[in-house]
Amino acid sequence: MTKLDELINLIVQSKLITVEQLAEAKKQPAFTSDPEEAIIKSGLVDVEELTRLKAKIYNLKYRNLLELKISDQALNLIPLEVAENYKIICFEIVQKKMKVGSLDPENFKAFEAIDFLAKEQNLRPEHYLISTLSFEQAIGQYKTLGKEVSGALKFKAEEDALKQIKTKAKETDVEEITKTAPVSKIVSVIIRHAVEGRASDIHIEPMQKESRVRYRIDGILHTSLILPKNVHGAIVGRIKVLADLKLDETRMPQDGRISVNIGGKEIDLRISTLPLLNEEKIVMRILDVTRGAPTLEELGFIGPGLKVIKKNLEKTDGMFLITGPTGSGKSTTLFAILAGLNVEDINISTLEDPIEYYIKGVNQSQVKPEIGFTFASGLRSLLRQDPDVIMVGEIRDNETVELGIHASLTGHVVLSTLHTNDALGAIPRLLDMKAEPFLLGSTLNIVVAQRLARKNL
Repeated sequence: MTKLDELINLIVQSKLITVEQLAEAKKQPAFTSDPEEAIIKSGLVDVEELTRLKAKIYNLKYRNLLELKISDQALNLIPLEVAENYKIICFEIVQKKMKVGSLDPENFKAFEAIDFLAKEQNLRPEHYLISTLSFEQAIGQYKTLGKEVSGALKFKAEEDALKQIKTKAKETDVEEITKTAPVSKIVSVIIRHAVEGRASDIHIEPMQKESRVRYRIDGILHTSLILPKNVHGAIVGRIKVLADLKLDETRMPQDGRISVNIGGKEIDLRISTLPLLNEEKIVMRILDVTRGAPTLEELGFIGPGLKVIKKNLEKTDGMFLITGPTGSGKSTTLFAILAGLNVEDINISTLEDPIEYYIKGVNQSQVKPEIGFTFASGLRSLLRQDPDVIMVGEIRDNETVELGIHASLTGHVVLSTLHTNDALGAIPRLLDMKAEPFLLGSTLNIVVAQRLARKNL
């Protein structure tokens, strides 16, 4: 007996249709070529019910995706091209499981692809059977970003007209036109989807014939959008305007900041531009300022390591250093520590580049090297501000090391970060920056090394 015969028998046994109704359906010409479709079109069996029974025949789990809003994180685990080719959809990630729906239970290449993708992400695959309707609904969610941007691109021609209108329009009219311009919509859609997809960074990169938008999610970059090359300059210009950067400066890197409200959340975007061969690349770091600084426990510090950190934070002087590569969360850990130390009877001052989290009650300053306000010069000023705790965003040079050591010798707690691969590497790095060995022994309380690890949802 074939799987199709088993399915038809199960439909009858489940009393969804009678033997007579089945016999009537078999008379239809379409039944010979596609019995399942003929049964569905007859209106006797719902497509989801048929898929549920089919899953039983193939010993698979069944899932209805019609009412499910799939997260961008889950969707992005399987690229759109792969999903359409193999007719598979990742609809949920939970407890190291990657739940994937397949349209065809006999497409073994699809199951092999799922197993490969799951292994690549250090997840366990969990196979489900889904209906055609569920698959089409999920694919539609994939394409939401593309549709919104495509809609904006259709009106790209209006941009040329805007340039002429702006010269004649009043200032208030110009502002209104700018808000509704197609490029403005493209930028806002890119930012909104990045925030909703829990991305930490947005990369907008010029390529030879196109412009690529990638999101960094859980430490991995995913291509989310390919745009025509002719809009890249306009997008860069729009972001520069929002970040108050110089539009005519394309030879030097620039840094800026944008604040937006998305879904009731205040989001800060740290903007960095980089000149390439013919165009500029933009990277935007996403910071949720409404979230506030996390606790050490929320960051994953547990057991003996957490006890050692908390014990050293009880000291009233000395240096506390956090090491690790760029993007490993050192600043976030520092803010978790500051939030824990932040009480009314302690004066906390910081020097940052830039300020990533705002903490109520903490005196936060942003360094501006272009006007001479560096970590070293700022640290000198902070020592005259009667601080109990000083946080310096990063130790970069000999002068900052020397000032930090002297501050910790004179009864201050100094928190900072250092770019080394491990905790032991902090000592030779400090010595290389001309720190005196005997002073390090007196002032250095603790060095913490950390890395980012993916979170199990």
